[in-house]
Amino acid sequence: MDNPKVTLGTNRFGKCIIANSDINKDEVIAEFDGEIFEAERANDLPKDIADHVIQFEEHKWRDSKGIARYLNHSCSPNCGLNGLFALVAMQDIKKGEELTWDYDMSEDSDWRMACLCGSHQCKKIIGAFRLMLQDIREKYKGYISNWLVKKYHL
Repeated sequence: MDNPKVTLGTNRFGKCIIANSDINKDEVIAEFDGEIFEAERANDLPKDIADHVIQFEEHKWRDSKGIARYLNHSCSPNCGLNGLFALVAMQDIKKGEELTWDYDMSEDSDWRMACLCGSHQCKKIIGAFRLMLQDIREKYKGYISNWLVKKYHL
């Protein structure tokens, strides 16, 4: 279910999600509640699917019926994951702010994307939790996909 405090907007990359009201820390923003895809490799999925789904097992990804697929990546995100599929606010978010999350919070496959987020903490490449630095893992603690928490015994 999509949070009514957010709306679909646009930014320099295309579609994005903007807060139309203040949002509280840990408030649910959206969920990946759509079709499930299985593939040996993420790169075997159609590009539009691979670029918008969330990985939740070694060879499984899930899409969204709503706005979850439009939250953009940032290396300095204000949203993260709760469980496997819920995107939640990692901090209080003010009206007018874009909502973002770090795709590496769920992705640990062969899929890669160049990062153009512009953050001073930009990693330049998106796509592999296993490559995430320990200090970033600590910063994201409590907002990393449950499948990766189990996989890496976090």
